[in-house]
Amino acid sequence: MEQLKLATNSDAKEDNPLGNKPKNSNALESSDSLRNRKISARWDPVGACRPIIEEAPVFYPTIEEFEDTLSYIAKIRPLAEHHGICRIVPPACWAPPCPLKEKDLWENAEFPTRIQQIDLLQNREPMKKKCRGRKRKRRRLSRTGTCRRKPANAASHAKNASDSEEKFGFQSGSDFTLKDFQQYADYFKECYFGLKDADRDRTVGDSNHQKRWEPSEEEIEGEYWRIVEQPSDEVEVYYGADLETGALGSGFPKASSITTSDSAQYALSGWNLNNFARLPGSVLSYEGSDISGVLVPWLYVGMCFSSFCWHVEDHHLYSLNYLHWGDPKVWYGVPGSHAPALENAMRKHLPDLFEEQPHLLNELVTQFSPSILKSEGVPVYRTVQHSGEFVITFPRAYHSGFNCGFNCAEAVNVAPIDWLMHGQNAVEIYSSQCRKTSLSHDKLLFGSALEGVRASTEIALGKESPKNLKWRSVCGKDGDLTKAIKARIKMEDERLDCLPTHLKLLKMNSDFDLYTERECFSCFYDLHLSAVEKICSATIY
Repeated sequence: MEQLKLATNSDAKEDNPLGNKPKNSNALESSDSLRNRKISARWDPVGACRPIIEEAPVFYPTIEEFEDTLSYIAKIRPLAEHHGICRIVPPACWAPPCPLKEKDLWENAEFPTRIQQIDLLQNREPMKKKCRGRKRKRRRLSRTGTCRRKPANAASHAKNASDSEEKFGFQSGSDFTLKDFQQYADYFKECYFGLKDADRDRTVGDSNHQKRWEPSEEEIEGEYWRIVEQPSDEVEVYYGADLETGALGSGFPKASSITTSDSAQYALSGWNLNNFARLPGSVLSYEGSDISGVLVPWLYVGMCFSSFCWHVEDHHLYSLNYLHWGDPKVWYGVPGSHAPALENAMRKHLPDLFEEQPHLLNELVTQFSPSILKSEGVPVYRTVQHSGEFVITFPRAYHSGFNCGFNCAEAVNVAPIDWLMHGQNAVEIYSSQCRKTSLSHDKLLFGSALEGVRASTEIALGKESPKNLKWRSVCGKDGDLTKAIKARIKMEDERLDCLPTHLKLLKMNSDFDLYTERECFSCFYDLHLSAVEKICSATIY
């Protein structure tokens, strides 16, 4: 594989809009780092590998439908869920202001990036084989962990994470401001696709810069999959992924910053991702902590080819992604019902990688051709998200994709009542893999049950409010909440029957896991509901 040629100092200053010694350099990148290299890889339209797959559904809610977020998602679910993903185009009048575009933040607030080598997302050798067969400098790898809960044994977990990162992951890149990242992203795309007369200093929303030819979404898509499936050059890009909004800020206005009636409309909207996870009807509202990336949104600042690899959401939650501005984001989705089929297909075609890392898909570092999945009988759907649009992923729906250029998106999770059975399935899978959880499923189930009892009691007293009536629909004989509780009770009874008869059953203290999360020392199963205590140690369960 041909390596990218490094620029001399003079070339870098001439060709790179950021210069040879960038203001916001990260110590992990040397003077010959990616942002200082001359872009020598080029578009090969003849070798395009664009997959031919069906489109995911697109929905256009009316203003009235758009007012109740979770009700609208419930309405479209029967049509959308069997595609895994769908796109929602808000009413034309919905245009929330974006605080990230404010001049001071745009030019001065910095965020970390990771470096993705696109040509190795699918076609790479296992690290053990690679080390034996080729002498190639290995990078310091980081930011591949998917667990958001703090481990009980942090030192042990750090070692395990380090071992995992040494095998698979992305190198840490430079810190950027949004202004600098846009300049580099535009520079890369201009060089790669041979664009001419690009205005590198344009700002988002600037309508004065001259229009120029740019590759279409389909042309970029064909080139992306050529790089992934049939690489001829090394292609590396930056991605500002999993950025905590508590640090950089959210792209949506917050209630604490309301200044006008217009901003209040968007700050309080259910489609504002700062509000979405804990909307009435989402069982995540019974989680007390602000789990980053689950209940608190993450930002994603992308450039051309920056990728999110095949994965499902933690605990098989729903997710909602909003593209604040910039070039489109191309998505691929597989319905949750076919998640095992995707996993089997990837194991079949990438046996060496899975042999070295059996739970490779948990690491979010492996891309795989939709065309191959389709040939294996796995249904794959595609959608192109444009600025101002939402994409929903449904429970256990594998999804992946890439960016067509500079853009900024924000995402968070949600858990309507219908998710509870999916969530229970997720924690059972985690236990079988000895994988840590991100939240307590039983705590959410208990919270939902208590709210259901409250609503049912009030209805019996004649208080038939819309909120109470929604709960009545899930608490009936065939309601989603009833089914989830019955399934959990049956599961618990079966486990109790497996315990030795001489063990004494005790009532769990109310503060058992009030201050410390309790999990099985062996499989990390959450112990909010019940636990077996080790006699010789009061801290091991």
